[in-house]
Amino acid sequence: MPSSLAAPVHAELIIKKSRFIGCVENVPDRAAALARVEQLRADHPGAAHVCWALMAGGQSAANDDGEPGGTAGRPMLEVLRHQDLDGVLATVVRYFGGVKLGAGGLVRAYTDAIAQALLKADKIPLVRMRTLRCTLPYAQEGLLRREAAAVGAELLDTTHGALVDITLQLPASAADDFIARLNESGQGRIGWLSTVDT
Repeated sequence: MPSSLAAPVHAELIIKKSRFIGCVENVPDRAAALARVEQLRADHPGAAHVCWALMAGGQSAANDDGEPGGTAGRPMLEVLRHQDLDGVLATVVRYFGGVKLGAGGLVRAYTDAIAQALLKADKIPLVRMRTLRCTLPYAQEGLLRREAAAVGAELLDTTHGALVDITLQLPASAADDFIARLNESGQGRIGWLSTVDT
């Protein structure tokens, strides 16, 4: 099961006079990740490189920021994949110390900076949620509310008109059984309007 992080974590390594500042943190998407990378560039104007890797929403991206191709971003991305993380940005700010590390040395340095940060991380499992919207007769509202409470669903919106219109959110893993139970016990009088996974 994919995990995210409870809070940002950092690690710093000095390798042959170069300083590598690694950070892993939650980000919702690529746009937020790029904004964070730009903020790091502004915060570290003397840094030689700000390399990064992103896993978010099943999509991935990596950037070597001027380091030899495949020596920074991709190795960092592999660490995130190996740890089964999602919604996470890994960054390493490098201050060049004057000694070249070679391709193998760079891969190890960038990988280690992220791996060391993750050793200190509190991981939290990501629970995929599903939002459901349905209409039902007033007589069925109590049934739906009891079933929703039993599976830990959160009622997001309720509108009372000719029928009751309810929007709720619950773990995606419980949604199909929830719908099936309500279809059976509601005797087919509950109409499902939409379902959205988040």
